[in-house]
Amino acid sequence: MVQKRSRWNAACLVLGFTLIVASCGERTVVPPPPKGGTPQAAAKKVEPAKVEDKKEPGKKEESEYQYNPAGKPDPFKPFIQLTPVRELARTAPLTPLQKYDISQLKLVAIISTPDGNIALVEDSTGRGYFVKKGTEIGKNDGKVTKILKDRIIIEELYPDVWGQAKKNEVSLFLHKIEGGGES
Repeated sequence: MVQKRSRWNAACLVLGFTLIVASCGERTVVPPPPKGGTPQAAAKKVEPAKVEDKKEPGKKEESEYQYNPAGKPDPFKPFIQLTPVRELARTAPLTPLQKYDISQLKLVAIISTPDGNIALVEDSTGRGYFVKKGTEIGKNDGKVTKILKDRIIIEELYPDVWGQAKKNEVSLFLHKIEGGGES
């Protein structure tokens, strides 16, 4: 058993050595340039054996590819250009009602007048604001469009998937006090 293993190791060693020797080809050694002459003069004196370039007469030399971006889209720009729905620079400062989301407001009362209904809206801190038709309210450029007996209807603008402005109607309902009697 030991003899088979040593023969196997010897055979592998001989095979590996043979492959290493076979892979070594002829090398041309260029001697260093003489001290008194120029490197070009030394190259003229000793020319190493050159491998002949075999070119077929019908083939042309292949040139390197160069990218020309003229008339092509920029690969780093998005395909869909989104336009902003609201302008960042507003001419007028935001009112307190425009700083709240509509879900943070609560409709407390509706007052009927000859000129139209007026609603009382309360924020989360308990501060009340009077609202009439056309009042700007909410973070999404909302406007009060109708004030009915039991609710107000607010029309908001929001961007859809493609960045286009869409209108959304949101209603705030008047919370009625559920039956509670005096004790």
